[in-house]
Amino acid sequence: MTKNQVGAEPLLAPSELVNLTNCDREPVHIPGYIQPHGVLFVLSEPDFNIVQLSTNTLQWLGRAPEDFLNKHVSILLGAAEIQAIGQCLAGDFEYVNPLRVDLQTPNGTIAAHCITHRVGDAIVLEIELGYTEPVREEIAYFDFYRQVKAPIAALQSGGSFEELCDHLVKSVRHITGFDRVMLYRFEPSGDGNVIAEARHPDLVPYLGLRYPASDIPLSARLLYALNHLRLVPDITYKPIELLPQLNPLTQEPLDLSWSVLRSISPLHIEYLQNMGVRSSMSISLVREGKLWGLIACHHREPKLIPYFLRTVCEFIGQIAAFELTAKADLQDRDYQIEIDALKVSFFESISRQTDVLTALTQSPTDLLNLVGATGVAIAIQDEFTVFGNTPSVDRLRELLVSLAPRLQAEAVVQTVRLVQEYPESAVYSDIASGMLAMMVSRAQNFYILWFRPEVAQIVSWGGDPSKTASTDENGEIRLSPRKSFSAWQETVRQTALPWKTSESTAALELKSAIVNVALRHAAEVSQLNLELTRSNVDLDSFAYVASHDLKEPLRGIHNYSSFLLEDYGEILDSDGVSKINTLIRLTRRMENLIDSLLHYSRLGRSELATSQLDLNLLLQEVVELFKITTDALDVTVLTLPAIWGDRTQIGELFTNLVSNGIKYNTNTPVKIEIGVLDPAIAAHKYRDRLSSLPETAHIFYVRDNGIGIDPIHFEDVFRIFKRLHVRDEYGGGTGAGLTISQKIVDRHGGKIWVESVLGQGSTFYFALSHNSTQ
Repeated sequence: MTKNQVGAEPLLAPSELVNLTNCDREPVHIPGYIQPHGVLFVLSEPDFNIVQLSTNTLQWLGRAPEDFLNKHVSILLGAAEIQAIGQCLAGDFEYVNPLRVDLQTPNGTIAAHCITHRVGDAIVLEIELGYTEPVREEIAYFDFYRQVKAPIAALQSGGSFEELCDHLVKSVRHITGFDRVMLYRFEPSGDGNVIAEARHPDLVPYLGLRYPASDIPLSARLLYALNHLRLVPDITYKPIELLPQLNPLTQEPLDLSWSVLRSISPLHIEYLQNMGVRSSMSISLVREGKLWGLIACHHREPKLIPYFLRTVCEFIGQIAAFELTAKADLQDRDYQIEIDALKVSFFESISRQTDVLTALTQSPTDLLNLVGATGVAIAIQDEFTVFGNTPSVDRLRELLVSLAPRLQAEAVVQTVRLVQEYPESAVYSDIASGMLAMMVSRAQNFYILWFRPEVAQIVSWGGDPSKTASTDENGEIRLSPRKSFSAWQETVRQTALPWKTSESTAALELKSAIVNVALRHAAEVSQLNLELTRSNVDLDSFAYVASHDLKEPLRGIHNYSSFLLEDYGEILDSDGVSKINTLIRLTRRMENLIDSLLHYSRLGRSELATSQLDLNLLLQEVVELFKITTDALDVTVLTLPAIWGDRTQIGELFTNLVSNGIKYNTNTPVKIEIGVLDPAIAAHKYRDRLSSLPETAHIFYVRDNGIGIDPIHFEDVFRIFKRLHVRDEYGGGTGAGLTISQKIVDRHGGKIWVESVLGQGSTFYFALSHNSTQ
């Protein structure tokens, strides 16, 4: 058997005193002492020399501990018994604990039972002595069968959960003769409830009482999960020290986690004294490595239970752990079937959707019923969608900020007392005392939080559950186990009904279903993007070739029309001349359109010549160009940050936007303002538009006092060759300027959009990253 770590937190050093703040870390597995009703020897391997032992050997074996130390174990046991110990440790089924041994003493041999196990490289021998009955030569199989037959038959009788619990405590009391036997079930919080009891008639009943988690600290609960039976024959014992104090093989205190003689915590002794108990025995009920409960046995007088009967009780406890947990699970079977049916239909409907949020919200009732919640909040990129009874969106946002680190570290975060972990939730505990939450995607800040309301209840405690402190003779405050175990009622508020395992499992399965939808959708989008990219490349190539090839015949039409007008203008009447002039004008317009199309296609085909740009210098050149050709122009350029980009294309972008502000303007003077938004304002106001851009993105703007744009045309203005006015109005044009601007911004990994009020002017915004290298 190897050494086991007992706690996740650092344990107290043996020299540290247990107090109000550290009792959960008391190193109960390495007390350095044993109980006095037996002796303990530690042997080295493979030589079987005694390297450590208890200091009570003189009392039981007639020899001082120093007489045994560093001697071969043959000073105590015969060759056959030593061989049996080796075979027992090797796992030979024929040799199992306890081993019947004859101890060699100065006063003759003593028959006893020896219990052995391995801790690291050491062998631990424990020999229980002090029984009033002589040790029998052997324990017959039928003795064991007779003891366990009736209890096991009762457990497997198929009765209700309550009936099984009652049979169990009565059987253990019948076998052991303890005054009181209780079945103690642990809650997820660590508190324990007495769910069954068999007792002497003159004892006060404890059935139905709850005991706080502090009565059995975490370190003790972990030991109960390892060592399934603990006996204390007489709590008034004087602990027996080990010699030497540290194990010579490890230079550390001996790990007594698996020891049957291990001394118990002084706090636990005081606790039992306060209950009026003189001896006790605990049988662990463990299922799948987890401590489900305890069979707690108490007696008002000293009581040493033989190892054989303890083995019977431990075996019954193992069967009981399986039967009771199975019966408890069976009570939830109908609910589990309902949840499973819901999962099938709900997950199937989700799988048919391409949008995750739509998939989740198409049936809010199913989303709530999946985990038995009364409210649910879905958070994606700080946007909340809520159903049922939930806190306000502002409070949900604050809660999520607090919970995010835990949600990123744990698969599911659940609580029935949210106020304990997040005190600010007290104001809405009536609707959200219980919470089950999980992170679906960190990249999308995607979380789901379910809530349950407060369920006020009256709890009967076995005495005041609060720990009390007392002052010792040195004036220091120490932990003092409570002395009263009379029923003490408390009204529990801000607590919800507990979440079932099936519910947290359903939440995790929902996450998997969502991820599958997202992955499938991502694969579809990737395929579409691939096809779109290929189509765009083909379109760019087509546009370039077609435009280039169209210019030659168009130029011929223009030239021949001019020749026709020069050579035959005197012959043609006015109507003929007008038609030829119209033909020439149309060819010029057609050539302008082709040039715009060629320029647009070249933007998609050419490589960006990126460098760091000083936008303030660049805009000086752009503004000077317009001031030469435009009267009454008032341009304000605010200080702009440097960015990475293609100087020619970024210059054309600003030129197009300033040109638009001048062209579609009837005011004098024409006012243009160029600037950049404050990052904090931009991140708050335009977080949806910036969600796919890096945090370093800047939002620039070009604002004019022109004629404005009707909101219904905000998307149309970026379509190629789309003009909102008649052909020659506001100076004419091809309608490609804003399309080209959008292409430039896209190529720099940004976004462009417009905001405008008709008759009051327009503002074109575009987001660019200062370190863009696309």
